[in-house]
Amino acid sequence: MGTAARRLRRLLPGPGDYAGLRSSWKIDIVSGITVGVVALPLALAFGISSGVGAAAGLITAVVAGLVAAIFGGSHVQVSGPTGAMAVILAPIVADHGLGSIALVSVLAGLIVLIAGAVGLGRAVTFIPWPVIEGFTLGIAVIIFLQQVPAAFAAATPTGERTLPAAWTVIVHADWAAAGTTLGVVAAIAVLMAVLPRIHRAIPESLTAIVVVTLVVHFTHIDVASIGELPSSLPAPVLPHVDPAALQSLTGAALAIAALAAIESLLSARVAATMSPTGPYDPDRELTGQGLASMASGLFGGMPATGAIARTAVNVRSGARTRVAAIVHAVFLLGVVYLATGPVSTIPLAALAGVLMVTSFRMISASTIRKILRSTRSDAAIFVLTAVITVCFDLIEAVQIGIVVAAFFALRQVARRSSVTREPLPGPARPGDEHIALLRLDGAMFFGAAERISTTISEGADAVPVSVVIIRMSHLGMLDATGAHTLAEIVTDLESRGITVIIKGVQPDHLTLLTGVGVIDSLRHENHLMDSLDDAVAHARKHVALASRPDSSG
Repeated sequence: MGTAARRLRRLLPGPGDYAGLRSSWKIDIVSGITVGVVALPLALAFGISSGVGAAAGLITAVVAGLVAAIFGGSHVQVSGPTGAMAVILAPIVADHGLGSIALVSVLAGLIVLIAGAVGLGRAVTFIPWPVIEGFTLGIAVIIFLQQVPAAFAAATPTGERTLPAAWTVIVHADWAAAGTTLGVVAAIAVLMAVLPRIHRAIPESLTAIVVVTLVVHFTHIDVASIGELPSSLPAPVLPHVDPAALQSLTGAALAIAALAAIESLLSARVAATMSPTGPYDPDRELTGQGLASMASGLFGGMPATGAIARTAVNVRSGARTRVAAIVHAVFLLGVVYLATGPVSTIPLAALAGVLMVTSFRMISASTIRKILRSTRSDAAIFVLTAVITVCFDLIEAVQIGIVVAAFFALRQVARRSSVTREPLPGPARPGDEHIALLRLDGAMFFGAAERISTTISEGADAVPVSVVIIRMSHLGMLDATGAHTLAEIVTDLESRGITVIIKGVQPDHLTLLTGVGVIDSLRHENHLMDSLDDAVAHARKHVALASRPDSSG
């Protein structure tokens, strides 16, 4: 009970979350406002891109951003709608309708919450770097492609994946209308490129949107705009649960939960390396993100995750405590109550331009070069993950990437596992040629067991060997397959009249070897030894007595 209570306290907010606030509150407030300015256009754009709507994106940034800031495991993480989540939500909206998002958000949030409560937060450390970067590249490409319909003043084709849908829009574009919207996109891109060169403190995305919106308004350019937004937060409502729909939405909720967990933990890990505020708690981060998505769904929002770009802005602005992320949510709440009128006039093409530029900034050319110049296997994993992300499915891309990476890693371990025949220690004696001293190196596991077995058998058959000493003190890893194979080797050699002596079994391997029958396969219990000199002396005794049929042990 004491352990459970301590674990629960670790997952809940406490006074330590705001240590140092007395000296950092001013910079935390400034950082929060800065992040809010950056987050506003992204929240609107990702809401529209996902098919849920700009209002849902704004609500998610407010509600989920506030809940995750209070309950999450990072002091500087900023949460809200993200491009990756928009990518995975778009087909769900198309297949199940807009009404399904509230239920999916709550279900996915509950799954993430449970994952944090049972301690699965550190699982993200098992995702290889090439998989992460391939996934990021694929997401960036999809975000860009998703903006093509808005950039070409066209509706998004239904029932098509992102890549073919973008191609369809371009091929059948109405260039008279598309010329205007593409001009808006180009203006946004130019402003976002130029404004930081004028002054780094200028919020380029928001400033670009304000300038373009004003130009479109006063010149009466006919382009589609965001449209009406809520002037207040809606009351929380439990989503309607349709048993028939629940079964089909469970898979979608699992995919969203996996994405939310992966993206949030990766963002928190990046923030921990950038910020001097100390490490993050991965289990608490999942707990906070789960609560955030559940709360967002109740208010009519969408699932949320930790947002790497907004978190980076928060850290670079000097944030030290959770107050910065809380202020970011409060700032956006002020927009909901005070500025939805002007915000509703923003052209959709302007938001598309912001996301297109954002997608380019997600791609790191230097990182791509480093991966491609590393090993062929890592380069293949990176390319494969990116291609599957763009052409098929996000979660499948991560799963396949991890499986392929594990295959290459196991192959490397297997290659480094070997059997070496060593000379016997000390001066040579008559009969030593009938003793084979075999040293196992590396790992004897399912990936290398068969090759090691063949090598040992060949070593025993190379000359008339009557005793085999298997030296296991250098063996780093042993699994059930390796132990079972070793039992078969011992049984086979003993059945052929070859005495087997096992030397140097590590304590953590002994239980496994005993359990699968390796020790029972030995001719005598004395044939399990800790000293190499004792093993060699015993082997020489067997060779010397080999002509006596009644000799034993």
